[in-house]
Amino acid sequence: MGEREESAFDVKTTGSKWLLPVSQYLGFPLDQVNFLACQLFALAAAFWFRLYLSPSHANPLVRHAVAALLGIVFLIFCFGWYSAHILIVVLASYLIIIKADINNVHRYSMVMAMGYLTACQVSRAFIYNYGVLSTDFSGPLMVVTQKITTLAFQLHDGMCKKSEQLTSEQKPLAVNVRPSLLEYLSYNLNFLSVFVGPCSNYKEYIDFIEGRHIGKRLRQHFGMCNGQNGYDKTPDPSPLNAVCRKLLVCSGCLLFFFTVTRALPITYNVDPHFVSQAPFLTRLAYAFFSIQAARPKFYFAWTLADAVNNAAGYGFSGLDKNGKPSWDLICNLNILGIETATSFKTFIDNWNIQTGIWLKTVCYDRAPQHRLALTFILSALWHGVYPGYYFTFITAIPITMAARAVRKSVRHYFLGFGGLKLGYDIFTWAATQLAICYTVMPFLLLAVEPALVYYRSMYFHVHIISILAAIALHWKHKPSEPSAATKTFSSSSPPCSAQCQPVHSNNNDKVD
Repeated sequence: MGEREESAFDVKTTGSKWLLPVSQYLGFPLDQVNFLACQLFALAAAFWFRLYLSPSHANPLVRHAVAALLGIVFLIFCFGWYSAHILIVVLASYLIIIKADINNVHRYSMVMAMGYLTACQVSRAFIYNYGVLSTDFSGPLMVVTQKITTLAFQLHDGMCKKSEQLTSEQKPLAVNVRPSLLEYLSYNLNFLSVFVGPCSNYKEYIDFIEGRHIGKRLRQHFGMCNGQNGYDKTPDPSPLNAVCRKLLVCSGCLLFFFTVTRALPITYNVDPHFVSQAPFLTRLAYAFFSIQAARPKFYFAWTLADAVNNAAGYGFSGLDKNGKPSWDLICNLNILGIETATSFKTFIDNWNIQTGIWLKTVCYDRAPQHRLALTFILSALWHGVYPGYYFTFITAIPITMAARAVRKSVRHYFLGFGGLKLGYDIFTWAATQLAICYTVMPFLLLAVEPALVYYRSMYFHVHIISILAAIALHWKHKPSEPSAATKTFSSSSPPCSAQCQPVHSNNNDKVD
């Protein structure tokens, strides 16, 4: 029965069917096979792009054109005529940037891009009935929405605000000139990031295309180290080691997926027999391990996308403290930071990092009030309209508040004592991972009924009490000192852009 449904499912796709025999042989949906084929081809094309279309061999117009053309071809290969939705929103956004009042260009772009994305997400939910088909183009559309709005806000910063009105993070990223159509298409649709991102800043992407990306950071490093022109004598570092390391991580994630992930399906958490017969601790343990097992597919997709960008020579963040090249400028996750997180905010810091930076850039830093709530709501809306997303992000608000309050109340008692600190870290790690299970499960279950079944099996009244306790703790501590997020944004921002920070930095404000 399952094979028959999958076969019918594949025939209806609007994307390419060239790889249908491969899909049937492996037993994977055609959309996943097409995606992986495009990403592997993109990896090979990225090496070619860096070696044979480098800035010293080709002018920026050629690099822009090739990057955009390959991205469009990939979209058509995977989604067929549905890729027109992505092209439409990009062209409509460009018209806004060119024709609209520059004082309102960021507002118009946000409303148009998020509105179009939401309309497509609604059709996905109702037409596909909670399924993810080969024609599900929402992933690339979500990435394009980030890029459209990021550029619109940075363009507004550069053309409508004075330098003193910008923060230290906004100044170097402000865009002073409207992009050409080719530059805009290349930025939004380039083959390096057209499927899963990551979203990067427009000026950094233009520096990459025009050959300034690596040189700027090397010049900064050598200028700070010795005040001399050492950069001029240093060849551009090769990304080969970084790419090989990230491909090794991808291989490990793929192996984990085949051996573990498929054996621990998320939907078993709401299986009627399992919920009614299994003891609470058994259900809790299965929830923990099934959530852990669900992560590698995200690790795989984001790490592979990062490797593709690095292979093209994009993503160089400078030299580390040992003088070795670092290629984590647009890295989307820190696996070690995720798996060892001892607080909810540390987990968020290291998960989907570039989306967290986008939310901070377009919402948190600019919202006049209720910044945390608005940021979580925007994140939920960006992800889609499935009810499970809103269960997750609304739940995350009080949990974040509780984590801040508890941290301020008790953490200082354990500092300075090795044994106590170790015990505290172990306890907070376990509490964080269980909180993640409780929060993220509806995100994966999608629908209302399974989410409620899961919450009831995990004792929903405890959830309600936790929310009330979190709010009480939050308001108890709020008058005495500013929130952790406010302190982070106002006092600890480094002089470089947010992307220049190490991916493991404790930034309380990356929310996704």
